[in-house]
Amino acid sequence: MLAWIRSHAAELGRFGVVGIAGILVNLGVFNLLRLGPLSEDSEFLGASDRVVTAKVIATLVSIVFAWIAHRLWTFKGHRTHRPIREFFLFGAVNFIAIVAEAGVVAISHYVLQFTSLMADNIASLLGIGLGTVLRYVGYKLLVFTTKPPTAIIDVADED
Repeated sequence: MLAWIRSHAAELGRFGVVGIAGILVNLGVFNLLRLGPLSEDSEFLGASDRVVTAKVIATLVSIVFAWIAHRLWTFKGHRTHRPIREFFLFGAVNFIAIVAEAGVVAISHYVLQFTSLMADNIASLLGIGLGTVLRYVGYKLLVFTTKPPTAIIDVADED
């Protein structure tokens, strides 16, 4: 495992830089929405208390930022798909991560009843951590592969 980390250190470093920038974008948008148009005092979108909506919007904004940064910097030499296909694969991986991130916030806020801004931000950070692991694995396996993906062919013995 240590050898793998050493051989991927530069890529992991770039992934980390983009990830930290993405977290800042995510939390910035989340807090702007949480304190602004999606705050508990607001009737924006027809209801008060839209913390999960704010989380999903913030995550979507950070996903677009991350796709551009990963495409142009982190995985620059690993693009094997056309941009449209790559973007949809990137979106599919991130859909799973959004569900994980929003799920952590929803469980914390609605199930455990931790409804303060601090609790929402802690849950958001925990969700981001889970989402980050899911994203890296998904990007390496599906989106920014070093070889074009091949179809799985079932080879049967012809006796």
